[in-house]
Amino acid sequence: MKTECICHRTGFHSSALDPKTVSLRLHTAKDIVRVWVAADDPYISGSSPLIPWDGKPQPMELEAELREGLVWKTAVHCPWRRLQYYFRIEDAAGETRIMLENGFYTPEEFAALPAITEPQFFRFPWINGSDVNLPPEWVPSAVWCQIVPDRFRMALPPESKTRKLRPWCDDAEITHSGFYGGDLPGITSRLEYLRDLGFSGIYMTPVFASSSYHRYDTDDYTRIDPDLGTSADMAELVRKAHSLGMRVMLDAVFNHCGRGFFAWRDVVENGERSRYKDWFFVNQWPVEDSWADTRNGRYYSFSFGGGMPKLNTDNPEVRAYLEDLCAAWVSDWNIDGIRFDVGNETSHAFLRGLAAKLKKQKPEIFLLGEIWHDAFPWLCGGEYDSVMHYPFISALNEFRGLSSRTQRDLMYAMNRCQTMYRDGLASSLFTFLDTHDTVRAVTRAGSRDALLQELAFLLTMPGTPCVLYGTEIPLEGADDLQGRKCMPWDRIEAGEFSAFSAEVKKLLHVRRDFPALGKGRVLWDPRTADGRAVCYANTTDGNASVCAALNFSGSAVPFAPEGRVLYSRLYDGAAGNLAPGGIVLSLREETRA
Repeated sequence: MKTECICHRTGFHSSALDPKTVSLRLHTAKDIVRVWVAADDPYISGSSPLIPWDGKPQPMELEAELREGLVWKTAVHCPWRRLQYYFRIEDAAGETRIMLENGFYTPEEFAALPAITEPQFFRFPWINGSDVNLPPEWVPSAVWCQIVPDRFRMALPPESKTRKLRPWCDDAEITHSGFYGGDLPGITSRLEYLRDLGFSGIYMTPVFASSSYHRYDTDDYTRIDPDLGTSADMAELVRKAHSLGMRVMLDAVFNHCGRGFFAWRDVVENGERSRYKDWFFVNQWPVEDSWADTRNGRYYSFSFGGGMPKLNTDNPEVRAYLEDLCAAWVSDWNIDGIRFDVGNETSHAFLRGLAAKLKKQKPEIFLLGEIWHDAFPWLCGGEYDSVMHYPFISALNEFRGLSSRTQRDLMYAMNRCQTMYRDGLASSLFTFLDTHDTVRAVTRAGSRDALLQELAFLLTMPGTPCVLYGTEIPLEGADDLQGRKCMPWDRIEAGEFSAFSAEVKKLLHVRRDFPALGKGRVLWDPRTADGRAVCYANTTDGNASVCAALNFSGSAVPFAPEGRVLYSRLYDGAAGNLAPGGIVLSLREETRA
């Protein structure tokens, strides 16, 4: 038995699903064939550690196969809100080991332990209410559209804008400093369009006063940028969205601010005498306030950007200021979520305090962190509800880009994505094909057929999916600059993109019609494991599965759908062939034994 490959740590591989249920995971090598957990209340036999204790055995199910091992899982009922447990593990050769917190024992050694010393059992000491940190119930069924407001639609008169505007959709010389004039009323005017496509939520990049069109260098967190509209315009956008059954999420840039932020201006003007000097990380006085990068160490900033001085979110005054801002956004506009830019660099203490305040104010608010890497430390409870799941799109891009990768490789990668964090979080991880920070999905995929395949994959996987505005056209872009083009509404309304948009709408409506896909369990077809024609089923509830067949190979493959076809493309039903780039989504009704 490869005991060196077996891993379980309370807190890392255990989580409270409710006040009387604990989920347990165990990671093993692939030589393991059976696992049981023996669990019960630690005091069921008495409070003295000298009294013999044993748990009730419960089999663990194989949750996922990874490239390097297996993940086993079970949920244990805890009527007294406490749990003590150990594992009994058997390999293919019939060898059995007992796993305690301090190591492995043969059954004979384990039986002899009580006469020698107190066994070191695993323990979940007590399930406090605050230990149950699951995202809001509505999140897994949401389908988001990400919008860059300056590039979506302009409804306010051009003469009302404070900046010189480039002609709408003039992308010939698109720059990082050009404004096009999109605004909040423009978004409000197209909410029905987005809902009709199949979206149930919008996530907007920053809307607060800033010197840039992207507004990630905030100058005034208390004021909607005047070129986008007013506080009343924001309130109307949220009101109308809610009337249409849609959610609204704002972008909070709290890792850093803009050079026009009042506290930074005070530091620049008053130097070390400023009452706000500890709101930042200034290393050289007087402050050299410029757009020049900060590699000279004069102050810390985001990514050496001189225009984005870093905020000290460990400072109690900064924390109180930002907490009050978010509370005001919720009370004034009734927003449903907040996405935190550079969410891995703000203070954990700040995030815990902020989350506690906002959850008390609005328990169903969704707190999302922008983190590009393994985000486990931020998802242990009491901070973010979820994170942007970059490992998901990285795995899909790798499969798409490397022709040597097979369905088995994709399965390993996706199983890793689904089991990275505490049980119960996978259904709310924010999945996507692209964002305002990346290459556009159609450009990376290489064709519209390939984009539709990736959309079908995104929308039939667990998580809360997000699609970048304009994907339904689809807008192209080889970098984050070109990817932020304007929506060509004249051409859209003239029907120029209607055929492709109809395909995107059909896919979005599959997700809309089967919202349980967000919480489903994916089972991969072993018959296609070694090829690039990918087949899997997402079991949406106890009675049905949405089955997907996606041909990523370079040649047609024989295929017969299971159940009622929900969507198909490049599929010859008469011949039973799925062409390269082809998609079939079908509904398979299950029969319970």
